[in-house]
This record gives sequence, C-alpha cells and structure tokens, in this order.
Amino acid sequence: MTTPTIGWIGTGRMGSQLVQRLLNAGYDVTVYNRTAAKAQPLVDAGAKIVSTPAGLADRDIVFTMVSAPKDLAEVTTGPNGLLTDPDHAPRIIADSSTVSVEASETLRAAAAQRGAQLLATPVSGNPSVIAAGKLTVAVSGPREAYEELEPVVNHFGRGVTYVGEGEVARLVKIAHNIMLGVVTQTLAEITVLVEKGGVTRAAFLNFLNDSVMGSVFTRYKTPAFVNLDFTPTFTQVLLQKDFDLGLQAGYELGVPLPVTSVTRNIVAQEVGNGNVDLDFATLLITVAHGAGLELVSENADVSDGLEAPDEATA
Repeated sequence: MTTPTIGWIGTGRMGSQLVQRLLNAGYDVTVYNRTAAKAQPLVDAGAKIVSTPAGLADRDIVFTMVSAPKDLAEVTTGPNGLLTDPDHAPRIIADSSTVSVEASETLRAAAAQRGAQLLATPVSGNPSVIAAGKLTVAVSGPREAYEELEPVVNHFGRGVTYVGEGEVARLVKIAHNIMLGVVTQTLAEITVLVEKGGVTRAAFLNFLNDSVMGSVFTRYKTPAFVNLDFTPTFTQVLLQKDFDLGLQAGYELGVPLPVTSVTRNIVAQEVGNGNVDLDFATLLITVAHGAGLELVSENADVSDGLEAPDEATA
C-alpha cells in the first residue's frame, strides 16, 4: 500500500508533537496553523506549510486539532476551508478536536458531500504523555477508513481503539474527561483529609499509587499535588466545557449523572472565581481552603510515572 500523504490543521502543543512523531516515522506532512510562525519548528524538521486550510485539500489524510466547534467549522467549511477547494478533497478527515456530537455530525455531512470520510479521533493525553509514548486514541466512523488510518495513528503512542460507527468516539472522550474531573476532585478530598490528620501528601500518594487504587493518572498528578506546581495541562474552563457536554449527553440518553453534576458545579464555581489559567489540579487548593488548611509545597522528589523512553516511538 502506498504511504498516504498527511495534512495537519492546528499545531499547538499537542499537534506539534504528534506531527513530529509522524515526521520521525517518515511521513510526508504538510501543516496549517493560524499563526504560521508557531509551526516554523516543524518546517525546520521537514514539514511543509500552507497559508490556508484549503491548501491541504490534495492530501490523502488530514488531521484537525482545534479548540472549539466554531474553530473546526472555520478551518473546514469556512472561507478557504479544507472542504472549499473545488477540485480536491482529502480521502479521510481525522478530527481530534473535543467537540459535541452535533458539531461532528455537521462536519461529517459536509465531508460526505465532497466525497471525504470523517473519523472522530479524540486523544487521551497531553504533551508529557506524548513524550512518554503513552498517548491513546479512540476512533469512530467508517470501518474501512479506520483500517486505512490505523497504521498512521499507531505512531501517536500506546494504542488506538476503534469504538464504533458515527460519533461515538466523541462520547467516549467526554466520558473519559468526566472521569478525569471526578477522580481529581475525589483525590483532592482524600489527600486533604489525610494531611489534616497528620500525613504528608507525598507519603499518602506514594501509598495510594502502589495500591490497587493507584493509576497512571494518580501517579501523573502526584508532583502537582505534592509540590503545588499547577502549570496548566488542562484548565478548569476546558473541564467545565466537557462536564457540560457530558451532562447534555446524559440528559439526551436518559442517564442520571449526579456525581458529575456536583463536580461540575465545583468546577464552574472555580471558573466564576477567575481560576481560568491554572491546571485543574488546583481543585486541591479549593478543598484545602474549605478545610481551613493552608497548603505549602513539600519540595519532594516524586515521579509523575511518565519518564520518557530512551527513544520516542517511531
């Protein structure tokens, strides 16, 4: 099979690392980013660049990774969008943006009119996870398109899972991010509980991470909880958006989500209080304030469990 040519829209912190992995694997990649200068390191690494999304229309597979539904519409069906070239359209569009099912359905219909197949390809991870080779991908859409895409996305990290037809990968990602928020709130509560009882955060989380309740995620958040480093990987604003999408899905599917609803309100209050730029692990600070506990960094040498392999996965 001929190696497909790749287009990529949106070379932010996540997109740029994934493009680099594809370049390392030998793919012919052309990128578009709204601020072209931010894509220059990829050009220096061997990627080509175009000035509009329409310039990627002749690529075999085009990935989109943007922030919101309006951005996705702009780069696909807006002026000079990917699907506006009268002569070309990619065979497959793989959208890794976190958007609603409705936004995905709209794009799927627009792609079909141009003979393109849409795959929803949301990812689980962040730049540190990508660097460690542990990113995972959920994919939904036409099975034959997935089978063509799978060898490409296998270069992203640890695994890719085909979850079904249509938009169901969107629901998988929303459910994933609900768990992200609920687990973090619970982890914050129990960490503050034991600290107020006289146990250091480092000692408690070391115990938890070695127990059956430990996970890749609890290990990953341990340095933030112990040393109070809240450099953003995912903000309260983005978490609230995903909670809202999840609650909407719950309403439409008739599934009560009481724990999700309570946690969403905590996150929304944080956003309302101006906590919009720091990592969502600041839920720990909120719980501590409610308990009358003033947290200080423990300055402990703790691992996030994401030590990068000696060589990035090709």
